[in-house]
Amino acid sequence: MAVYLDLIFLINFLMDGALLLVTAWTRKLRFKWWRMACAAAIGASYVIMMLFPEFSALFTFAAKFLFSAIMIVTAFGFGKLPVFLRNLATFYLVSFALAGGIFGFHYFFMPSMDVWNGIVFTQSGGHLFQVGLSGWFIAVFFVFMIWYFLRVFRSTKQREALSALTAKVEVQVEDFVLSCTGLVDTGNQLYDPLTKTPVMIVEAGLWKEVIPESWIKQIQTSDVDKILAAMGADSFVWQDRLRVVPYRGVNRSTQFMLAIKPDSVKVYYNEKTLQTGKVLIGFDGGILSSDGSYQAIIHPMLLEA
Repeated sequence: MAVYLDLIFLINFLMDGALLLVTAWTRKLRFKWWRMACAAAIGASYVIMMLFPEFSALFTFAAKFLFSAIMIVTAFGFGKLPVFLRNLATFYLVSFALAGGIFGFHYFFMPSMDVWNGIVFTQSGGHLFQVGLSGWFIAVFFVFMIWYFLRVFRSTKQREALSALTAKVEVQVEDFVLSCTGLVDTGNQLYDPLTKTPVMIVEAGLWKEVIPESWIKQIQTSDVDKILAAMGADSFVWQDRLRVVPYRGVNRSTQFMLAIKPDSVKVYYNEKTLQTGKVLIGFDGGILSSDGSYQAIIHPMLLEA
């Protein structure tokens, strides 16, 4: 059997380099490319040594752990011991996650007959599993697992960052109380131009119990002027609370938003309860969050109430 050491070295060099890059992106570490290349070369060299029986002493757990530690130190430096241990643990986590994903996809698509053909029974009655993975399969699914891991990790980070900016909101208008989740948006500078009252935006669909259905449809189509024209015809007990707030749309044109003056708004943020009555609730006809994580946009002035 012919063994091409240069190809084995190159494949493992690329794979170790990819694992180190994913580790750096996961831990948000700064690195230099030449140090990453050196660390990947150390990992690839270890695989080459496994082909020679005289280096059998390097196949122990201690030797493998030592080579992994040398790779991490070479790529990112040592620094403080807790930082080094976290970098090393992340490297192992990424490696095990990608390797497990590759084997999982392999057996997921493998026919049952191939699984039975891979079982070897020993003299003691036990059985072993032979794993045969082609180079193309490993390469393709290795790239796919890296992409999937980064996608899941980034989406998790985004959700964590988003959850830090969300708060529970309670809006009270007489006996009606609306509870929802709001996103604190520091870029929200929407005010009533006459009273300088801040405007908190809430999905109009949450108010369908108290707002006429025809109004919600007109809010969704941005036909607020039709609501004003039919103000006397449609029965609405809170007509004296309604306001019209002008704002600039995406196309920079002036549009109007229907709003209501509540009795009070409570915001539960960072283990504090913030309450104010100086606020308007603007009705938005769309869905503010595609995944439903929040249904309102909290004006930053409410956090200073």
